[in-house]
Amino acid sequence: MWQWAFIFLLVILASKIAATANPTSSGPQQSIADHQMSLPNVEALTRVLLMRDHNTRVVVIGVSVLGLGAGIIGTFMLLRRQALLSDSISHAMLPGICLAFITMVSVGGTGKNLFGLLSGAAIFGMIAMAVIMLIQRFTRLKDDVAMAVVLSVFFGIGVALLGHIQGMEQGNAAGLGRFIYGKAASMLQREAAVILIGAVAVVIVCALLFKEFAMVSFDQDYAAVGGWPVSLIDGLMMILVVAVTVIGLQSVGLVLVVAMLIIPPAAARFWTDRLLPMTIVSAIFGATSGYFGATLSGLLPRLPTGPIIVMVAAATFAFSLVVGTRRGVAVRVWTAWILVRRIAMQHLLRAAYEHVESRGDYGAEFGVDELVAKRSWSRYGLSKLLRRAARQGWLVSGYRFSESGLVEATQMARNHRLWELYLIRYADIAPSHVDRDADTIEHVLGKQMVVELERALADTAVVEPVPRSPHLIRPHLG
Repeated sequence: MWQWAFIFLLVILASKIAATANPTSSGPQQSIADHQMSLPNVEALTRVLLMRDHNTRVVVIGVSVLGLGAGIIGTFMLLRRQALLSDSISHAMLPGICLAFITMVSVGGTGKNLFGLLSGAAIFGMIAMAVIMLIQRFTRLKDDVAMAVVLSVFFGIGVALLGHIQGMEQGNAAGLGRFIYGKAASMLQREAAVILIGAVAVVIVCALLFKEFAMVSFDQDYAAVGGWPVSLIDGLMMILVVAVTVIGLQSVGLVLVVAMLIIPPAAARFWTDRLLPMTIVSAIFGATSGYFGATLSGLLPRLPTGPIIVMVAAATFAFSLVVGTRRGVAVRVWTAWILVRRIAMQHLLRAAYEHVESRGDYGAEFGVDELVAKRSWSRYGLSKLLRRAARQGWLVSGYRFSESGLVEATQMARNHRLWELYLIRYADIAPSHVDRDADTIEHVLGKQMVVELERALADTAVVEPVPRSPHLIRPHLG
C-alpha cells in the first residue's frame, strides 16, 4: 500500500507546482495568471485510477508493460555493470530517427511513419552497440570510455541532423521532439500494441534464457570455459536492450529511457540478494512506476508523462534505499548498531572474567572502579554497560557473574586466547602485541573455527577450559 501513499503525496506536490488547476466543464475557466491550486475531485481520481477512459487505458497499459520489460532486462544490465550502455544506445538512436525521416521525405512520404522511424532508431542502436563492443574488444579503453565516446559522437550527429530537418519544409511538423523527451499522453492504440508485443518478446526470451543470461552476467569467463557461446548470448542480451529502448522512445523519450532500465533493478537490489526474486521485484517496480506515473499525469495533464514516470520510479528507489530488507540504510544502521552493542558486551564479559580470574575467585564482585582501566571506557559508558549486562541476566546484584554469565564470559575468554596463541605461533606476533589483533577476529569465530583452532594448537597442551593468558606466561609452542 505504500505506492498509494506515494501517489497521494506526489499529487499534492504536483498540484502545488502546476500553474493552474485543471479546468472543468461545469466551472468557470481560470486565468493563466491564477495560481490557486485545487486537487482532482473523487470522480476524476476514480476514473483515472480505474482506467475508465480509452486513452487512459492505452497509455497506462503501454507504459506499465514497458516498465515490466525494462525492469527484467535491466536487471542483467545492472549486474553486468553496464548501466550506461542503455543510455549510450538511446542517444545513439537520434541520428537513426533523423535519417529515417529524411529518407521517407525524400521518397515522397510525410516522414511520420512510426514503423520507419523506429526502424531507423533500431538500426542505429545496433550500430552503436556494435561499435561499443568493437572498442571494448580491440582497444585498451575501459567500458565507460567506449560508451561515452559512442554517446557523444552519435548524439552530436543526431543534433546536427535535427537542425537540418528544422530547415526542411516538413521539418516544423515533423514531431520528432517526442522521441527525445517522450510524449506518452498522445500514445495511440497501435503504438501501445507495439510496446506490448516488444515487451512480451523480451519477457519470453529472458524466461527461456534465464540461466544463460545469469551465467554471463555473473562470470563470463567461467561461461566461456564451459563452452557456452558467450558472444552470442551477450549479443542477444544487447539486442533486447535495444528493443526495450526503441519501444520506450514514445513514452519517456531517449533521454529518460535509461531510467526505466536501471532504476527498477537498482531499487530491487535493496530487497534481495537472489537473482530470480530480484528480477521479479524489478519487473514489479517497473510496471508500478509506469502505472502510477501515467495515472498521476492523467490526473494533472499539465505535467508530462515521461518525467513523472521517472519521478515515481525515483520515489520507489528512495523508499527501497531507506527501508530495503537486505541493503536498505535502516537495516544496515540497525545491524551495525546491534553488532556494536554485542561486541561491547563481549568486551565487558571478557574484561570482567580476566579480573575475577586474576583474583582466583570467579564469584567475586566487581564494579566500575575495577574495570574502567582495562579498556578505553568512560565511567558513564561502563556503568550503562554493566546495567545492561545485569538486565540481560549475565550479572547479578552487586555486579558479579550469574551462572549463565560465567559460562558466556568463559567462552569469550577461551576464544580470545585460542586466537592469541594461534597468532603467536603461526603469524609470529609478539605476545605483547597480539591482543589487538585477536580483538578484530574473536567476535566472529564460529564453532567450526574454534574446533580448527583447537586442532591446530593440539600440541601446545591446550587442555584447560580456558588457556592461560599469553601476556602473563609465554606458552611452550614447540
